[in-house]
Amino acid sequence: MPANGNRPLKLQFGLINHEGRYLTAESFGFKVNASAPSLKKKQKWTLEQDSQDTQVVYLRSHLGRYLASDKDGRVTCEADGQNSDCRFLIVAQSDGRWALQSEQHLRFFGGSRDYLSCFAQLITDAELWAVHLALHPQANLLSVARKRYAHLSKEDGEIAVDVNIPWGVASLLTLVYLDGKYCIKTCDSRFLSNDGKLLMENGRATAYTLELKCGKLAFKDCEGKYLSPMGPTGTLRSGRCSKPGKDELFDLEESHPQVVLMAANGRYVSIRQGVSLAANQEDETDMETFQMEIDKETKKCTFRTSQGNYWALVAHGGIQSTATEVSANTMFSVEWLGQKVALKANNGKYICIKKNGQLLAVSDSTGITPFQVLFSSSILYTDVPPPSNPASDSSCVSSDVSPSFCRHPLSGEDEQLTLKLINRPMLILRGENGFICHHRNSNTLDASRSVYDIFTLQFSNGAYHIKGVDGRFWYVNSAGLVCSDGEVPEDFSLELLEHGRLAIRGKNGKYLRGDQGGTLKGDGHSLSSSALWEY
Repeated sequence: MPANGNRPLKLQFGLINHEGRYLTAESFGFKVNASAPSLKKKQKWTLEQDSQDTQVVYLRSHLGRYLASDKDGRVTCEADGQNSDCRFLIVAQSDGRWALQSEQHLRFFGGSRDYLSCFAQLITDAELWAVHLALHPQANLLSVARKRYAHLSKEDGEIAVDVNIPWGVASLLTLVYLDGKYCIKTCDSRFLSNDGKLLMENGRATAYTLELKCGKLAFKDCEGKYLSPMGPTGTLRSGRCSKPGKDELFDLEESHPQVVLMAANGRYVSIRQGVSLAANQEDETDMETFQMEIDKETKKCTFRTSQGNYWALVAHGGIQSTATEVSANTMFSVEWLGQKVALKANNGKYICIKKNGQLLAVSDSTGITPFQVLFSSSILYTDVPPPSNPASDSSCVSSDVSPSFCRHPLSGEDEQLTLKLINRPMLILRGENGFICHHRNSNTLDASRSVYDIFTLQFSNGAYHIKGVDGRFWYVNSAGLVCSDGEVPEDFSLELLEHGRLAIRGKNGKYLRGDQGGTLKGDGHSLSSSALWEY
C-alpha cells in the first residue's frame, strides 16, 4: 500500500453509445438498455479484471449482477457470479471509445435503446462506447513505477511526481470530462498540456484518452503518446512511448481532507516545536497542516502529519505526533459546534489548550451550563436538548449519526478550535442523486445532475463562503431555496462527518439537502442521506 495509506479507487464508469445514451441496468427483470440521457445510479458499472488473465474484464451493475452474452448474441445482466459468458475484452479505439468483445463468442456488443446485442463481427459506430468515469473527479494521482504522487510545482510551472504523501492543495487534481476525453486540472485552474506546460485554456493538447491496463490507468494524448513522469523531479508530460508500460501507469486515490486548527489564543496547532502538539504558531505551513482520516465504521478520525505520523494520546493526557500506526489512542471524536469544533480523546477527556499552547486531553467539564445555548456568527442551535451529562455523547441530532459527531454546545473556550479545510479551494459536491450545478433557467441549484460545476470555497473566520463561476455567492432565501446569485457572501458551516462526505449548514442552522425533485434546499432539520455530500 502506498505511503498515503489509501487504496486505489474502484473504477466505476458509465458507457455512452453512439446516440449519446448510457448503458442502463434496470432493477426489474435484470434487463439492460441504452436509453438514459445522464449518468446516475442505474448507469454505473464497476470494472473487475480476471485474476488469471488481465486482458479479460467483467462488468458489474449497481445490482451486483454481471453483463453476459450467449452464443446467439442475447445480452442479459442477471448472472450473480463471473462465468464464461461474462468475459469481455476491451478493444480501445484511437478516439478513446471502447469496443467490448465477448471473449467466449468473439462478437462485439452494441446497439441502441432496447435493441442491444453482442453479435456483430465487425466494429462499427454502433459498437463503440465512450467511457465516463463515475468517480468523484477530484483525487490524488499516484505513479505506479515511481510510487510517488503528482502535485503542482508553482516554481517550475509544472506537475511534478516526486512526493511520498500528497500534501496540501497542490496535490489535488481534478479530472474534467469533455467529449469522451479527460483534462487534468490543477488547483489554480490550469490544464496540463502534453508537453508538460500548464495552460489557462483547454484544447487539443490538454485532452487525454483513458486506457486501462492491469487495473491501472494510462493517459493517451492527441498524438498517441502517453503521459509519464520524466526526469529527476518526475515532470508529468508525454513521452515517446506509443504503448503504455509501467512508467505510464497511474492509480487514482481518494483525497482526504487536510486542515489547520486554530486555538482561542489565535495560534495554529503545530508540530514545529517537536513531537508534542502545541498551539503556538502564526503561520500556516506543512507543520501546521493535518490530514483528517475518518474511520468508516466508528466515524472517529485520526490526524496525520506531513511526516506521516499520527496524533496520539500519551501518558497524563498529552497529545504527541509519535504514532506510526492507527490504534485506539490515535482516534478522536469530533464534535461540531457551529463554526468551532471540540476533540475528545480515547480517555474520554476533551483536548484543551493550556496557557503555553500545549494540547492536553484532560478536560472533564466544559464551562457551559446545561441551560446555555451556543451562539456562533448568528447560528443559534436550539434544536438539540442540552445533555444531562456534558461529558457524554448522548445528545445527537439524529439517531443515524455516530455519537462521534454530536452538535450540542459542549465545550468551553479552551476546548474550542477553529478548523479550516485547506485542500478544497475548488469544490465539487455530489449527493445521492448526482452533482450540484447551476440550474439552467433560474438562480437556484440542481442537486441531481450527471455533470458538475466547480465552485470556489472561501474561508471566513470559521465559516465558509461558496462562490459560483460567475463570481456570485450562495445564499438561502426566505423560501428555503439555495440560490447562487448573491452579491454579498453568506456564511455556511461545514461538518466533515463521514469518510469522504460532509454536511453543510446555512446561517439558519439547517442542513443543505437535495429534495426529490433535485433542487438544493437549505431546510434540513436533521441529518439524512440527502444532506451528505461527497467532496
